[in-house]
Amino acid sequence: MGALPQGPGSSAYLSVVTDPLHVFDLDPQVAAKADPALIAADEAHFALLSATLDQTVAEVIRRRDEALAQPGGTGQEAMDRDLEVRRLSTRLSTLRRFGLDLCLGKMVFADDREPVYIGRIGLTDASNSSILRDWRSPAAEPFFGATHANPMGLLSRRRYRWHGGRIHDYWDEVFTAEGLAGTAALDDQSAFLASLGSTRSERMRDVLSTIQADQDAIIRAPSPGTLVVDGGPGTGKTVVALHRAAYLLYSDPRVDRRRGGVLFVGPHEPYLAYVSDILPGLSEDGVELCTLRDLVPEGAAAVAEADTEVVRLKSSARMIAAIEPAVGLYEEPPTVRLRVETPWLDLEIGPEEWTEAFQAAESGVPHNEARDDVLEALLDILLDSATDQTAGGVPLAALRRSLLADDGLMRTFNRAWPLLEADYVVGTLWSVPAYLRRCAPWLGPDEVRVLQRAEGSAWTDADLPLLDAARLRLGDAEATVRRRRREARQAAERAEMAEVIEHLIAADDSEMQVMSMLRRDDFQYTLIDGAGEPDVRAPRFAGPFAHIVVDEAQEMTDAQWQMLLLRCPTRSFTVVGDRAQARHGFTRTWEERLTSAGLDRITRAPLTVNYRTPEEIMAEAEPVIRAAIPDANVPTSIRGSGLPVRRGAIDELGAVLGEWESRHPDAIACVIGSRSFVARPRVRSLTPESAKGLEFDLVVLVDPDAFGDGIEGAVDRYVSMTRATQQLVILTSP
Repeated sequence: MGALPQGPGSSAYLSVVTDPLHVFDLDPQVAAKADPALIAADEAHFALLSATLDQTVAEVIRRRDEALAQPGGTGQEAMDRDLEVRRLSTRLSTLRRFGLDLCLGKMVFADDREPVYIGRIGLTDASNSSILRDWRSPAAEPFFGATHANPMGLLSRRRYRWHGGRIHDYWDEVFTAEGLAGTAALDDQSAFLASLGSTRSERMRDVLSTIQADQDAIIRAPSPGTLVVDGGPGTGKTVVALHRAAYLLYSDPRVDRRRGGVLFVGPHEPYLAYVSDILPGLSEDGVELCTLRDLVPEGAAAVAEADTEVVRLKSSARMIAAIEPAVGLYEEPPTVRLRVETPWLDLEIGPEEWTEAFQAAESGVPHNEARDDVLEALLDILLDSATDQTAGGVPLAALRRSLLADDGLMRTFNRAWPLLEADYVVGTLWSVPAYLRRCAPWLGPDEVRVLQRAEGSAWTDADLPLLDAARLRLGDAEATVRRRRREARQAAERAEMAEVIEHLIAADDSEMQVMSMLRRDDFQYTLIDGAGEPDVRAPRFAGPFAHIVVDEAQEMTDAQWQMLLLRCPTRSFTVVGDRAQARHGFTRTWEERLTSAGLDRITRAPLTVNYRTPEEIMAEAEPVIRAAIPDANVPTSIRGSGLPVRRGAIDELGAVLGEWESRHPDAIACVIGSRSFVARPRVRSLTPESAKGLEFDLVVLVDPDAFGDGIEGAVDRYVSMTRATQQLVILTSP
């Protein structure tokens, strides 16, 4: 490809329109917007953008292939190469996925600057002039943040609605009288309100181009400390959380992938499936998405804990503290003397020597990893004793091998400092009362009794924080075994290599005795390195992460917060939630609640506008939650659907769904609260708890009075009612 057209104003740039792309394919009802006076400049810019995209795709492919062709390397070199390949692959995927519809809109300024086009990613032309600004860049901030009260230097702002690679509509939002020239749509809410009324799908819609100013301010807030995004239903909390994750990775060096990247924690699997397409659409792959269950292997099979008293006891941070003494029971030095026979002399090791060896375990080193340090310290003590007794006349290497092969010594050591698994340590707490009483002395006899069960490893969701704490405290026992085997094999290979080298040297009759160079350690290690097993990577969600985003955080227990705090040493969090949606109550402020859980530097960012739920539905939902939580943060809806809340009997469910499906063939519905209804295409069947964070065109709420009394029942009804974006139907028993 030859040189690309230069920036706006140049003859080369303007000549592109001699072969227009016809990007605008406007719907007939907005035909007036097709006036060339309104769109000619955009058409020219899209022609330049198209040519630049072709060249950019070719360049990214070239760079990616070059990176793939480089040797893998080891350590940081290998990590840097993998990160570069991943970055280029992600950029290529975004370019191929979107094409011209990378462009979200443009800004026209009050001064003499050229218009600035905003995109999902940034692009520059052949002269290195920016033709598309990344939405996360400081230059793009007015596109999202400008308001009539604070235009941020804009005359107007245009947003495009794309479909199939063509623009089917666009909206101009004018901030000053001068901005009226060259505009077509002057309703500053039209683009956003149109998007709110559109049909939902199985996944969250892409809403980047319609991010609102209050949301954008939170997205761009600094990362240090804990930012609480506090908002009721429909305020866009999840939208803010997802876009904030992408923004921080782009703009904040403290949240770089090399420092751990971002972990995004959602409430349940349907939620993760619902939001899974948003971050790839923002050209970000540096965010790991998970639920709390995903943090531990046992989470997949764990069942819900039915006993509320067991939940209360296991949910406290204090119970997590029982893990340390539980592990400590397996780190106690023997109190008896042991005689070890060797071919050269007999050695004794007593309580003092055992204690000295055990002190070699450094604080913070996981139990299974510290085991090798303790064993090495024990061997050193025995070898020093042998040297003292024989004045150095014992072959220490042979003596060391003899000690490692001594059954009595190794059995005693393995009992005193065994390799441990998390499920064994935690399971024993629930199956051996004396063990639990010793590790958690604050528990009363009745509390110890209620925590006991016949099968200690019958895991429930309440066990997961303790299993997680135990696994982090213990380290990976299998990795320790694999490392020991690898080191033993490499030692054997080095010994064999040494024999080969000595043979080569002995047979070398050259004048310069070149083979003698092989005695150097670096030559020998070069011949051996890479022959062993590869190092096993840390589990996917082990961390540490530079920043963690938690959605539906109002449900988190102290024990669950510990799972996340252990993975984020910087204490950098975005906490997203609504006190009025806490099923078990939330009587304190966010600041009080999070401080008690261990977070710090807390800043609250409220969202008070309900963009999703029609005012007809909120009028019915607000009294439901205020009856249980008078100070609930109930947001104000900005739109109506024109559809009143409909009520009927449970046996009308089939007719309600049939009528809706026939009138709305592309809409998504959900039945909440029915145990008998079976989900089908475009109609989900969920519980109130599993519906959190989701949204549907139609919600049919079945027998909501059966959800229960008190706060839990009120919250379940409130959450269920506010999932609907168009129509709510409530069906009750006769």
